[in-house]
Amino acid sequence: MSNNEYIPGVCNIGPAEIAMRKRVGWIGLVVTVLGWAALSFFGASPYWQFILVIPASISATGFLQGYLHFCAGFGMRGLFNFGTEVGKTETVQQQEFRAKDKKRAQQIFIYSILIGVIVALLAFYI
Repeated sequence: MSNNEYIPGVCNIGPAEIAMRKRVGWIGLVVTVLGWAALSFFGASPYWQFILVIPASISATGFLQGYLHFCAGFGMRGLFNFGTEVGKTETVQQQEFRAKDKKRAQQIFIYSILIGVIVALLAFYI
């Protein structure tokens, strides 16, 4: 897959944005692991483990977007960025392309939440 070409519903970010998404994934993962460790260390009620759904979902969102070369937030707003500057976007003009992007963005959000829930459930049962 090309990192330098907008493909509706497939690829809407270039290398700079991809790197940023992967960093978010790693940060979310570290927060999830540290949160789980802290909850375990302090003997918190197992039900507190469900709070891990938040950082785990954020981590999953970052990694999925980096892997798929697709920013869900941009997809929902009809934007793309292949420049070297993070956050500097261009607008998708075609309505058909915007619809494809929105569908992919929704998939990413759903998968991220599911992954977050699975991680929280694992933490609860460990």
